[in-house]
Amino acid sequence: MSMMSGPSFAAYNSWSAQAGGFGNQTVVDKVPAEMLYLVDSHWYQFPPMNPLWHGILGFVIAVLGFVSVVGNGMVVYIFCSTKSLRTPSNLLVVNLAFSDFLMMFTMSPPMVINCYYETWVFGPLMCEVYAMLGSLFGCGSIWTMTAIAFDRYNVIVKGLAAKPMNIKGALLRILGIWLFAGIWTVAPMLGWNRYVPEGNMTACGTDYLTKDWVSRSYIVVYSFFVYYMPLFLIIYSYFFIIQAVSAHEKSMREQAKKMNVASLRSSDNANTSAECKLAKIALMTISLWFMAWTPYLVINYAGVFETAKITPLFTIWGSLFAKANAVYNPIVYGISHPKYRAALFQKFPSLACGGAEPGHGDATSTVSGVTTLTDNEKPAA
Repeated sequence: MSMMSGPSFAAYNSWSAQAGGFGNQTVVDKVPAEMLYLVDSHWYQFPPMNPLWHGILGFVIAVLGFVSVVGNGMVVYIFCSTKSLRTPSNLLVVNLAFSDFLMMFTMSPPMVINCYYETWVFGPLMCEVYAMLGSLFGCGSIWTMTAIAFDRYNVIVKGLAAKPMNIKGALLRILGIWLFAGIWTVAPMLGWNRYVPEGNMTACGTDYLTKDWVSRSYIVVYSFFVYYMPLFLIIYSYFFIIQAVSAHEKSMREQAKKMNVASLRSSDNANTSAECKLAKIALMTISLWFMAWTPYLVINYAGVFETAKITPLFTIWGSLFAKANAVYNPIVYGISHPKYRAALFQKFPSLACGGAEPGHGDATSTVSGVTTLTDNEKPAA
């Protein structure tokens, strides 16, 4: 079947009559001919984006990509090369950093190049691969964050009654996360929805504009399992974490009053305060993740349920916020993880300019709400 007789070309002719006010130019004009069958007729009504937006988007994505690759690469290197950090719970942290690293390493360069040419230039197959990688690493990150929250819930809420996670358990969780993410990633390539160029034509994602029930059902079901369910589970975990920490703090204050002392805190129970801080840090990290991915959800739902008119410029923000997520986690690790910070300064002394003693507070050995270990505790093998 000739490309010129396809539905996309017919849609183009239909929109051309309405585009007179834009000088008969549309955002689709620069799209290669072999890509047109993937472009929804919705985009033919919009004029080309201002080249300035492409320049800004390309520059920001390049900066985010560089910071994320360096930051997450250092996280993976430090955690894997430092013996005291090689604990079962920290495997989840490494998996999160690994996912963020791969996302920006594989997705930033193509997008920067596309921004330079102001359209997708790598063909239909690479469009599918690009969107597939975004879905894979995004799903992998959020369910890794969920696993971290559950590990923290297991340690803080259940306490000594909890079964500690060992290396095998951590690896099984990580394997399950990637298998689960892989299922959702492959589905559009097998006919349940599809991967198409986004409105700005410099990135690709799921098709949220096709109105058949198969395409719509994928968006709705995917959002439930990869957005709403993890969100509920994380909120559930941290609700009881904060509740348990608050109850413990209250109990300590009451005991202190009975003993006529200002505080019962000592080096033996200092970890309780650290647990509270780590819970707050983990909650902040997860909140940042959802702030990053919510714009994509809003854009997808706006297309599926026709709640708002989606413009090419509007789709830029989904790409920016989602990819900015990969930058957050290394920053949080460096600020809040004493043993990671100590190892970082030891391996890269030039980074320790004017900072506090990096080894201070080593009683807390993990960040993002993962298991804390004192020097006398040994991780389960």
